[in-house]
Amino acid sequence: MGNIDFGVVLIEFLILLISLTVHEAAHAWSADRLGDPTARLLGRVSLNPAVHVDPIGTIVFPLIAIVTGVPVLGWAKPVPVNTRNLRGHWKRKYMIVAAAGPASNLVLATIVALLIHVLPLGNGGITGFEGRGAYFLLQAVSMNVLLAVFNMVPIPPLDGGNVLSGLLHGSAADLFDRLRPYGFLILYALMLSGALATIILPPAAFIFSLLV
Repeated sequence: MGNIDFGVVLIEFLILLISLTVHEAAHAWSADRLGDPTARLLGRVSLNPAVHVDPIGTIVFPLIAIVTGVPVLGWAKPVPVNTRNLRGHWKRKYMIVAAAGPASNLVLATIVALLIHVLPLGNGGITGFEGRGAYFLLQAVSMNVLLAVFNMVPIPPLDGGNVLSGLLHGSAADLFDRLRPYGFLILYALMLSGALATIILPPAAFIFSLLV
């Protein structure tokens, strides 16, 4: 416990909490704009973290990851979407709702990266900022990029799985939907085998290098 920097733990946890809140609020907002008020009626079109927190995915799992030094990932309560309320081509609109979360994280990462670029730099740091202020900004970019790439892995229940489901038709769509109940098992197998890191870290590092 003596080796744990609680300031760093707090910074990383706050970044993740903000990032997940923006992610879920983007899902809720886009669903409402496309005709489904379910999330709005539940108070999910909000930047209040309290309405999105999942005790395990938002608090326990990320804190363990931060303390143990592994890449920080997490999740919040899923935003409920009633596809029957989506006007017009519901599959296409559900894809937009699914993609809105990762897209919001990329937008957030880009905004913070632009902030880093406009601040005066010197000696590898950011003039006028304490070291942890610079660390906060860089971590905000890194974590949001990582969340965006992770969520776009085409495995249900991740957002990428829902986007892929909307692109598939006929027997391919039916087969993919039959795999949906096993999505978490597939995801955990990829995580435990190390394959998930192999999938998400290279594109995340590439996007991070473009931004920062």
